Amino acid sequence: MKTWIIQQKASKNTRYETQRLVQAGSGACEVVYHPHIDIIVSREGRRSIRVKNRLVDLPSVIIPRTGSGTGYFGLAILRHLERLGVATTNPSYAIEATKDKLYAHQVFAEQNIPTPKTMLVKHPVNSALVKREIGFPAIVKIMAGSYGKGVYQVTSQSRFTDFIEFAHGIKTDEAIIVQEYINTHPGEDLRVFVVGDRALGAIKRSSQDGSFKANITRGGAAEAYPLTDEIRDLALRVARSLDLEIAGVDLLFGPDGFLVCEANSAPGFEGFERATGIDVAQAIVDYAQSKIKVK
Repeated sequence: MKTWIIQQKASKNTRYETQRLVQAGSGACEVVYHPHIDIIVSREGRRSIRVKNRLVDLPSVIIPRTGSGTGYFGLAILRHLERLGVATTNPSYAIEATKDKLYAHQVFAEQNIPTPKTMLVKHPVNSALVKREIGFPAIVKIMAGSYGKGVYQVTSQSRFTDFIEFAHGIKTDEAIIVQEYINTHPGEDLRVFVVGDRALGAIKRSSQDGSFKANITRGGAAEAYPLTDEIRDLALRVARSLDLEIAGVDLLFGPDGFLVCEANSAPGFEGFERATGIDVAQAIVDYAQSKIKVK
């Protein structure tokens, strides 16, 4: 039963996860980069996929690892495979919803999931409105950022205005959201890893350079953190609200409990495995193979 691990491209940020998933698959997992895929929409159905210009048999299940970088082409491939009956560990619509940070927070609010107050801003920016509704310092996010990129802290109204004007000058159509800054535990957050209906565990990530960002990919430290009922239930609520079957859920330490920072559809797990000793790769592969329908 062939499993495809679909990635956008090879990169140092995904190398560890790719190697671990292939290892866990014991020969059943194959890495396929979506720029190498061509799809042909026809009545031939299952003979409509080419990889590196070679007609191939469809996999039994796919593990999408494109995350917030999933563009139209990547979504088209995932949708095509889904329409042909290929099982997936995360549906295309859930990946698309998750990469839109504002939409994800709208879903969280609808389901009464605690999050920082969030606001969409447009150019020209009304910084006085942002000051009144969100306050400063504030967190500014580019919609589809990942690995801590596209996330900035602005400390005052004037600096916020300067930043937005700068960002608008670089890319005029980039959507930006602003969130209240939660300063209960500066530079610290939790990452909870969800696979299927289980929260595998949690780690605390801590910035090592004084930054408000705790991402391990930018040098943050990780340590195992107790998986309490509160943390488990909140992470599972987040994943289910977006229909994610595999998710990395990031939680902030709020003054009265945890707040949801964001969810990720293709979370990295190098730091998580090393801090907890949990075999995340095997859990993902086992879950993927459990979705294969016996015919």
